[in-house]
Amino acid sequence: MARTPRKWTGARSPSGLKRVRSSERRHEVLAPRRTAAKTLVRKALDVASTPTDGQDPQAALSEAMSALDRAAKVGAIHPNAAARRKSRLAIKINDLLEGTAVVAKGKTKTVGKAAAQKAAKARIAAGKADKAKGAQTAAGKARAALTKTARAETTADMAPKATVSPAKHAATASKPAATKKATATKPAATKKATATKPAAKKATATKPAAKKAAKS
Repeated sequence: MARTPRKWTGARSPSGLKRVRSSERRHEVLAPRRTAAKTLVRKALDVASTPTDGQDPQAALSEAMSALDRAAKVGAIHPNAAARRKSRLAIKINDLLEGTAVVAKGKTKTVGKAAAQKAAKARIAAGKADKAKGAQTAAGKARAALTKTARAETTADMAPKATVSPAKHAATASKPAATKKATATKPAATKKATATKPAAKKATATKPAAKKAAKS
């Protein structure tokens, strides 16, 4: 007969039972550290959201951060989790102190993909518009006016150079025709010169016959 009932799903071996006992002791030591850190974080948020006399939000923030550091040092929470919680807590408290809108506790703000893309495009367009306008100050407006006048002057200077008189245009138009005619006549001249060369060869061919007749 088994020492434990068959429905038992926990540890059975001596090492497993020891692990259960050690984890219980560890939980008894570390759980208060986790709860204390959570309590101080909630207290810091409450102090920042509803400020009262005798309560300093910055002091509450530093106390909550130190509690998170102690919990991470002992091993109650992961060091990365402690750093993440401290960062989010500081952002929330700073937003509350500045008076900006903060998302309610326990709620996550979800944004669709299309809405996020639309917001990103709007931000990019606003940034480009700000860059194009420049600083909206007296110096910025004067700089913009100077650049406009400089552009107008450069375009006015380039306009006479770009225009060409009708006579010059006709001369440039007639030049390609003359060059075409000259190039067209060159092959004919070369053909004639090559055509006369065989006749000269015939004259040289008759010279040996004359010499032979003279010898005989």
